[in-house]
Amino acid sequence: MKRCPSCLRTYADETLNFCRDDGTSLVWEQSVQYDSQSKLGRGEAVSQTGSLPTRIFGAEASASGRMSALPPSRTLPLPRRRPKRRRIDSLAVLPLVNASADPEMEYFSDGVTENIINSLAQLPGLRVVPRTTVFRYKGVDADPQEIGQLLDVRAVLTGRVRQVGDRLIFAIELIDVANHSQLWGESYNRKRSDIFEVQEDIAKEISEKLRVKLNREEKLRLAKRHTESTEAYHLYLRGRYCANRRTGEWLRKGIDYYQQAIKLDPKYALAYAGLADAYAFLGSSTGGLPPIEAYPKAKEAALKALKIDKTLCEARTSLGFFRLLYDWDLSGARREFKRAIELNPGYAGAHDGYGFYLKAAGRHEEAIRECKLVEKLDPLSLFAHVSLGWAYYFARQYASAIEQGRKALEMDPQFAFAYRNIGLALVQQGEVKEAIAALERAVRLSRGDPTYKSHLGYAYAMAGKLADAEHVIEELEKAAREKYVSAYYFAMIYLGLDVQDQVFAWLERAFEERSGFMAFLHVEPMFDPVRTEPRFIELVRRVGLGK
Repeated sequence: MKRCPSCLRTYADETLNFCRDDGTSLVWEQSVQYDSQSKLGRGEAVSQTGSLPTRIFGAEASASGRMSALPPSRTLPLPRRRPKRRRIDSLAVLPLVNASADPEMEYFSDGVTENIINSLAQLPGLRVVPRTTVFRYKGVDADPQEIGQLLDVRAVLTGRVRQVGDRLIFAIELIDVANHSQLWGESYNRKRSDIFEVQEDIAKEISEKLRVKLNREEKLRLAKRHTESTEAYHLYLRGRYCANRRTGEWLRKGIDYYQQAIKLDPKYALAYAGLADAYAFLGSSTGGLPPIEAYPKAKEAALKALKIDKTLCEARTSLGFFRLLYDWDLSGARREFKRAIELNPGYAGAHDGYGFYLKAAGRHEEAIRECKLVEKLDPLSLFAHVSLGWAYYFARQYASAIEQGRKALEMDPQFAFAYRNIGLALVQQGEVKEAIAALERAVRLSRGDPTYKSHLGYAYAMAGKLADAEHVIEELEKAAREKYVSAYYFAMIYLGLDVQDQVFAWLERAFEERSGFMAFLHVEPMFDPVRTEPRFIELVRRVGLGK
């Protein structure tokens, strides 16, 4: 029996080293103590509560420490032999708890978690649950055993990190889900400047406890450092923390931190890769920056990252999205995504990118299969669910697209993307009233984002609510005087209104803007009514999608 000296919780599992509530090192429960006044003369051992003598496997401890046999009827059974451990092939790294008094340290605990995930994902034969899924459990008071079973993994890593002055204190525990026991636990008390050594030690210990056999190249990869500057590393972690929120304001903060990290270490490939991702998100449909302004910066950062480290799959994936959404180069996108998958087969982002390529290429069944793989790799990612929904939508499997959107809403009822996908699929099924209800909800949840508002305008037009559709156009025109609004959005509403000259005039502007939506022009169902129109055929040819 072990006990936490802090919260006093006791544990029957003697393989545990740390308290699961507060991370404090456990101590052995002192089950035997001697009372010199009342019991010593009788030669009895007394428990802390002064009850029955202590018995250990059929023997009774005397005051002298000798063991005397108990009657056979009182003999406890010998412990059963534990089953032989199988090699563990799947792992979930739960978000490290920020145990510091300073909430500003949240970026650090999140960043270290993400780095451990990325390091372990490189181990051969080990499936590591991606960040987007495990971070759904951030701040959730749940049993690691239950989480492991829900995520269908053999082991779960949990821990806490605390900064005290210039010291970093880690308490890490690796739990075997199948055998309900602790595989390994350790505490680290190091200087803030020793952060790289701590992460390397943790990754090395875990690989050994999981019985992963590594060759020389894999060992070097596991111990690889992308920078020697702890200051640059902390700036990078802050950049990731901000950029992961994926809104315009936070993305710009992330870019600033990445640039500061690069200024300190111009050879920091990961910081360039993060910069590429941030610019790409800003140039996406909800980013708020014109693609012609954002994507060239994303490309430049990705190429710099790859020049420094050609094995960086994150940068290769970013370059793949540039080829697809800005260059509209399907073969180039395919090449980059496939190379990223080769570099890290377990990286869900690379498979997600390849799935988008397959959608744009019109290879619908393959796209559905790839998106299902992403969903399996990253089961709690909301974007993985809606990405599969898009694949069904482009394949004209509208009922499946709607069902996929509803699955995402079960995970997060406030997810605007899911309502948009459901609404678009309902329009194509002719259920415009229900579609409008879903898209109006998306607009409210997104606080009037032009992306969702334009899709609502299209639904109004398809429902014959012409005045409402024209009102949306007026709102978008007003918004465009203050910020970037894609020309594609206007084309979409005019398509619903069946004003073809306006449709092609706005599509021409979207072409000049290098709108990412143009990559899916020839598979988007809403354009089916004009698919045989010569102007549409010529536009598809110019985009290069007809190759």
